[in-house]
Amino acid sequence: MRTAIIGAMEEEIRHFLSLGESFEEHQKAHLTLYTGTLHGTDVVITRCGVGKVNAAVTTQILIDVFNAERIIFTGVAGALEPSLEIGDLVVSEACRQHDLDASPLGFAKGEVPMFDGPSLFRADENLVRIAAETAEQVSGVQVMRGIILSGDQFVADRDRVAELRSEFDGVCVEMEGAAVAHAAMVNKVPFVILRSISDKANGQAPENFNGFVEKTAARSAQIVEHMLNRLS
Repeated sequence: MRTAIIGAMEEEIRHFLSLGESFEEHQKAHLTLYTGTLHGTDVVITRCGVGKVNAAVTTQILIDVFNAERIIFTGVAGALEPSLEIGDLVVSEACRQHDLDASPLGFAKGEVPMFDGPSLFRADENLVRIAAETAEQVSGVQVMRGIILSGDQFVADRDRVAELRSEFDGVCVEMEGAAVAHAAMVNKVPFVILRSISDKANGQAPENFNGFVEKTAARSAQIVEHMLNRLS
C-alpha cells in the first residue's frame, strides 16, 4: 500500500528524505515528488505549496498519477483552542473550510453549495487513532484531536479567532488541510492531518521561528516514521 506524505515546509521534506531509501525524483505540474521506501513502506513525498488550490491539486495528482492509497499531511497551524500552546500537536478528527460562504443563497457558512456530500470532511478513524497515540508516545507535548479549519487567509486577529472557534468549533486554523481532506474524501482515500501549533492566530509567533520550524519538522518526521512502522 502506497502512503503519500505531504509536507507544508521544505524542512519537513528534507527530514523525510534523509530517513528513506532509494528515492526517485519526479516533476509534475508545480511539484517535485519523491517515490521510494521509508521503513519498509512504499511512499511518495512532496511539498504542496500554500493554499487550498495547491493542496487539492497536489492530492489529486498523488492519487491519480502516483497511486496514493492513504494520505498523511504535516505542517503548522494557528491555535483556536485557548489551551493549545506553541509546539502542541493537533490531529484532525475532521476538516472544514471556514472561508466558504454562500450564506446569501441560504447555505450555512462553511457548507459546500450543491455538493452531494458532506462539508465536514472526516479523517480516517484508524489513521487518527494511530497518529494521536504515536504523537502522545514520542512528541513530549500536548496532543489534541479535533476539527481543523482551513481557508485562503492567514488568521492573525483575536476577534476572528473567537469567531472561528464559536462558529465552527475548530481547534486550529491553517490554509490547506480541508482541501486535502475534500479531495481525499471524493476519491475514497483515507487521510489524516497533523498540525504543530506555530502561533496563537493572533499575530504572536515564536521569537526564533526558523528554529521552531526545524524543531517541529524533526518532530513530525519522527511521528510519521513511527506511524509507518505501525501501519506496515
